[in-house]
Amino acid sequence: MTAEDKQMITIEEFMTSEPYILRETDSINDAWEIMIDKHIRHIPVTDESNHVLGLVTQRDVLAATEPGAILEAKTASHEVKTDLNLSDIMVRDVRVIRKDESLRQAALYLQSHKYGCLPVVSGDQLVGIITDSDFIDIAINLLEQAELTEEEAMMTIENDAEVDMDDVELPEADEAL
Repeated sequence: MTAEDKQMITIEEFMTSEPYILRETDSINDAWEIMIDKHIRHIPVTDESNHVLGLVTQRDVLAATEPGAILEAKTASHEVKTDLNLSDIMVRDVRVIRKDESLRQAALYLQSHKYGCLPVVSGDQLVGIITDSDFIDIAINLLEQAELTEEEAMMTIENDAEVDMDDVELPEADEAL
């Protein structure tokens, strides 16, 4: 099999489709509530046409709030008391990746730049997000597959070892030896 015959694994196969999104005018509290309720750490910020304008992360929200506000929010109504909009804290000029690009390329980019996610686009519109957590899921899946393959190989070896030696025909010994 040549390198050309191998099929590239694309982002689209593993991305989270239709991620939670927010607008620039949404508040930090809006972001915090989604992050807590949905157990996510990254939210793309888009315009009305679904173009990526930026990204807000859990770290951004934490950095923009008063030191005790997050602890209070975790124990109360999940509300962070601040009047900042996402436009005040979001990361702009976010690197995006096309849905048909290689999964390996995305992994290398995340690793080399220490990013936690990449918004995924088709044309110029957001269609998904791929995160470091997605790559952990992929790694777990690959490890499970490798373990199953190893177990199958061991079972084959064990089954082959159970062959009755009386049924095995050995070549005649050379009398010259």
